[in-house]
Amino acid sequence: MVVSPLFDQPDLGRVLDGFTPAQLDEIPIGVIGLAADGRVRAFNKAEAEGSGYGMRPSLGLDFFGEVAPCMNNPLFKGRIERAISAGTLDIVFNYVGDFDDAERELRFRVVSASDGGLWILTDRSTGRSPESARTAS
Repeated sequence: MVVSPLFDQPDLGRVLDGFTPAQLDEIPIGVIGLAADGRVRAFNKAEAEGSGYGMRPSLGLDFFGEVAPCMNNPLFKGRIERAISAGTLDIVFNYVGDFDDAERELRFRVVSASDGGLWILTDRSTGRSPESARTAS
């Protein structure tokens, strides 16, 4: 899968805010939109397929409680909360996946949405195992 140049775009949150669900589904990397209360408001096709979550209902569900409780930890959700507390939310980090990405390092970018929520993008193209990621550091 080719990583969209969208992943590194400077004004990414503003761009995604203007996309329709159909346009989000055309993006070849995972895109999840969360409302300010943490409920899923967008979950694109690439994320559904790449994560292994599939086509199960996700819209309106609490992302960290019902969709991805495996990410409700200091390494993932905590990193986002610290960035919000610091006053800016545009972070890129690596994280070992779960579901179909178990034991594979993924690259995430999390940016603010204009409605007070956030966008989570998942780049699965790196595909490094945690062990190879540690030896490359």
